[in-house]
Amino acid sequence: MSVLDPAACYQALKTRDERFDGRIFVGVTSTGIYCRPVCPARPAKPEHCRFFASAAAAQEAGFRPCLRCRPETAPELGPWRGTCNTVSRGLALIAQGDLDGNEANIDSLAERLGVGGRQLRRLFQQHLGASPIAVAQTRRLLFAKQLIHETHLPMSHVALAAGYGSIRRFNETFRALYNRPPSVLRRARKSERTSGSQSNTGVTVRLRYRAPYDWHSMLSYLAARAVEGIERVEGERYARTVMRHGAVGTVEISHLPEDGALRAIIHLSNVRALPAIVTGIKRAFDLGADVDAIGTHLARDPLLAPLVAARPGLRVPGGWDGFELAVRATLGQQVSVEAGRHLAGQLARLCGTRISPTESGESALTLIFPSAELVLAADMASLGMPNSRKQTLVALARAALTDPQLFQPQDTVEHTVARLRKIRGVGDWTAHIIALRASREPDAFPSSDVALLRAAAGRNGVRPSSEELLARAEHWRPWRAYAAQHLWIEDRRMHHEHTAQSFVR
Repeated sequence: MSVLDPAACYQALKTRDERFDGRIFVGVTSTGIYCRPVCPARPAKPEHCRFFASAAAAQEAGFRPCLRCRPETAPELGPWRGTCNTVSRGLALIAQGDLDGNEANIDSLAERLGVGGRQLRRLFQQHLGASPIAVAQTRRLLFAKQLIHETHLPMSHVALAAGYGSIRRFNETFRALYNRPPSVLRRARKSERTSGSQSNTGVTVRLRYRAPYDWHSMLSYLAARAVEGIERVEGERYARTVMRHGAVGTVEISHLPEDGALRAIIHLSNVRALPAIVTGIKRAFDLGADVDAIGTHLARDPLLAPLVAARPGLRVPGGWDGFELAVRATLGQQVSVEAGRHLAGQLARLCGTRISPTESGESALTLIFPSAELVLAADMASLGMPNSRKQTLVALARAALTDPQLFQPQDTVEHTVARLRKIRGVGDWTAHIIALRASREPDAFPSSDVALLRAAAGRNGVRPSSEELLARAEHWRPWRAYAAQHLWIEDRRMHHEHTAQSFVR
């Protein structure tokens, strides 16, 4: 396990240092409870404290989650914890439910990460102090605990949503950990629950992040690309239709800066899809980013330093679905954002799944983005795009149906991009965009992007070549995707500034 300095950890505990929230957890031997370093309870004596790099490690050591600071609400910084790329990717896959089965899945997970099962267990123990199975089980338990505290879902629905095979197994787990049934936890924290129910106002959860968070940039990105009938940005609120595991519904996202969280209101036809939807929200809104570490690294470059200073909480927007994002990236090749959005809307109206306002909870949201099966079966003759692009859409659909893991990250970003480039019509730019937004590769970097090259020219106006920009970006690894996001926004800012000056003249 990565070595934690007990003295430094205890100092963070004493001062309730928010910088360590999500990075360390403290187990108190005198109570058998583990807490976040920001817990409002008076710190235990140093000799009674044990420090862990993950909630799973604390739980595997026999400690139970604190009911006051609620470890399940800590910012999830798993993908950025430590220096092991394999562990980071493994955590991302576990968050998507890859180990929500039996232990035999570990070998499958290890194979996807390019290592053996034994090595994967060793790396998890080294960096997190817990096995992959313990991480998955803790994730399931803490998600259930969050639903108990924050929603009015019946306990049977909580059990199903958290991935427990039966209500009996769910009750046994909580009794073993807390020596009480889960219903007692709900009664004890009744005042903290949000109002509403699944049938009336949706399931409401708060998803925390490490501050700061540039909500304005995120919302601007989403508003510029919102497809009518599928997405809607209204004021400070974003909503869209979703489909997971056959369940349809909507999500509505708003910002709670005072809580350091996003509020998600989720309407679903089946609660079993809740974990996948919540994971999708976290990925799409990049809630796991350690913006302090990323910003410090990128600010070493004089080109990026002022951009990071201007937007310290900038995130990389992700895609809700790998196939949807890949289609959008293909439609956006060599056209404007507005033109790409228009084409995506045409495709959605042509072969998307229509849902009723009753199913969506939003009268303006009536379409589900088309699946690979529907795209493959559609007659795209009416779409205003080159035939070569239509053929790429067909190739994408076939590839997605052949390989359900097509848009998942590989052991390296190079391998992720190389696999995507094997699809007919998918070039380097498109593959990197898919890797960046759908596969959530933090080091993806489409160096041939015209906007990146313009922004990299800076004030001197000397635009680098794609090769020159790629060479400079070597110093931005492993977070070139964040550098790209800063440069894209800077290019848009410079364009608006130039347009305003031209208008004045």
